[in-house]
Amino acid sequence: MARDPATVSELRKAAEVTDQEVDAAVDAVLADLATEAFPLAKGWALDLVETLRTKTRAAEALTTDKPAWKRNMVQTAILLANPIKG
Repeated sequence: MARDPATVSELRKAAEVTDQEVDAAVDAVLADLATEAFPLAKGWALDLVETLRTKTRAAEALTTDKPAWKRNMVQTAILLANPIKG
């Protein structure tokens, strides 16, 4: 059985993605959800629109007026996402 590409969390543990790069992706989502190909780190890219589309709890959090909740849910969605090497 083929394994899915690494998640952002796994790449972070392997030191291929930094906390600052994850924070930058979260900031990009909160600033402009239309960002699709976000350059994450060292050749890794993340489709932020697709990430939020597949993580409905994070998408729902964006409609609230609770900034900390939005940020935490978006960060969780990004950490669980599978970036593309490119």
